[in-house]
Amino acid sequence: MDTARSETGYFAQTEINWDKLDKTKFYVTGAGIFTGLTVGLYPISVVKTRMQVTTKDSVEKSAYAVIRGLLKAEGIPGLYRGFGTVITGAIPARVIFMTALETTKVAAFNIVEPFKLSEPTKAAIANGLAGMAASLCSQGVFVPIDVISQRLMVQGYSGHASYNGGLDVARKVLKQDGIRGLYRGFGLSVMTYSPSSAVWWASYGSSQRVIWSMLGHGNDGDGSIPSQGTIVMVQGAGGISAAAAASLITTPLDTIKTRLQVMEHDKRPSARQVVKTLIAEDGWKGFYKGIGPRFFSMSAWGTSMILAYEYLKRICAQDL
Repeated sequence: MDTARSETGYFAQTEINWDKLDKTKFYVTGAGIFTGLTVGLYPISVVKTRMQVTTKDSVEKSAYAVIRGLLKAEGIPGLYRGFGTVITGAIPARVIFMTALETTKVAAFNIVEPFKLSEPTKAAIANGLAGMAASLCSQGVFVPIDVISQRLMVQGYSGHASYNGGLDVARKVLKQDGIRGLYRGFGLSVMTYSPSSAVWWASYGSSQRVIWSMLGHGNDGDGSIPSQGTIVMVQGAGGISAAAAASLITTPLDTIKTRLQVMEHDKRPSARQVVKTLIAEDGWKGFYKGIGPRFFSMSAWGTSMILAYEYLKRICAQDL
């Protein structure tokens, strides 16, 4: 089945499939675009991570207090702790993610095409499977980067150790725990990011179809192609909807994962102990520590990412 037809009717006119992309340009230009986005949005991750490791004795418990404390102690560089490590690992991880996402999405659309399902349902299934597959494929790179960068984000904060950069973190983790130390929380990362990615991409794909239908565009392929401005607005609205769904569902697991990854070897608790501590200190709301910055991060990052990603696909398309 032709991949261009796998996303049927009207929607095929507003989306660009994998077989239409100049792959070399896609990877090279994409690396530059997403590096720029990371520069702008990275501080939100630092604030979110610090909030997730606060205890009942911590002074800085709100996002405002964390930001004020970082700026007072270190200035702007404090908001970019671990940034070098993240950028170094993000490029290969995103290449893996984007490749798995696009190839799986095409295959998934081909599988669901024969079934008599609505366009939003087809999009949710295909995009959800693609998002989950992409996340699973990239976790092997993302998790060690997460472990190192998160330790740098919280170093010296609320009793956490201090380091001399990402290599120092890696050296100490390997010395204490071996290679397994760099994959601490791997299971929870898979449980957090894979469903999050599946929910995000499923919500993004289906919400776009719903919005286009609300705007009077069906799946029959009739009518003129909308302006680029309209396409961008629909994609942005889809990104916000996806971020809202993903952040609400996955924040509890993200909080547990973060606490496990930043603990020193001699203080390392089990996932069950982390859960008990969170409930004892803050009740069930403890699982949603950092929900504000996480939602804002996922909304800002998700919307910016998807607009940049769709723009990247447009400029890398070979046959428009």
